[in-house]
Amino acid sequence: MGRRNSSCPRAIGLPRWPLVALALAAFVLVPRPAPAEESPAVPDLARLARLAGEPKIPGLAIVYLVPLGDPAAAKHWKHILVHQTEGPPGSARSMAQAQAANPTKRGVTLWVETDGTVYWATAETAIPTHGDGANRNDNKYIDNAGTYRAVTQENSLGVEFVGNHPDVRKPPSADQVRAWLILVRFLQERYGIPAEHIYAHNWIDFKDRRYCEGCELATLARKLAYRPGEDAAR
Repeated sequence: MGRRNSSCPRAIGLPRWPLVALALAAFVLVPRPAPAEESPAVPDLARLARLAGEPKIPGLAIVYLVPLGDPAAAKHWKHILVHQTEGPPGSARSMAQAQAANPTKRGVTLWVETDGTVYWATAETAIPTHGDGANRNDNKYIDNAGTYRAVTQENSLGVEFVGNHPDVRKPPSADQVRAWLILVRFLQERYGIPAEHIYAHNWIDFKDRRYCEGCELATLARKLAYRPGEDAAR
């Protein structure tokens, strides 16, 4: 018989059950933060996603610089493309306003501030200039067989997150993540975009070697595995 381990609770005369009880109590009583990929349900999402005007989306602060129209007129959106500006916190409103003044300039349809506020900058039928034509063909991040020269500004709805200046490696804020996981489901439901058609900028285009632009946000959205037309009905 081997020597009894002196670190064992029984070896120092302590019964096991109080220790087990304490461990269970600690597990139950100590609050644990929800995983970042969890997002609250949006009541009546299917109905909201069909509305024109300025639909109020529960849990989301959204400013419409232009009202929405009929989503059937914007069926050219087949993908969602996530960008990060390399711009400072507090710049989303001004960038969205500049986009609204010139909808087809270099930029995107939606801009997200570090506090989670979303600015819808252009008519949903307008096509801003963003992305570079899906020129990544190296499978570095994802299989590029379905994106090369296929995920373009004409068919990809762009969402831009500000705040990673001066350090481009700074991740999106917690408020941006929370807002995104609500916003992306609204966009998917409105335009019928499946989760596998959500892309980070760096997944499809060459950009900045210092960081992977949009990769964290696109990955979180894909993990939701939201199915437009099905999950909103639950």
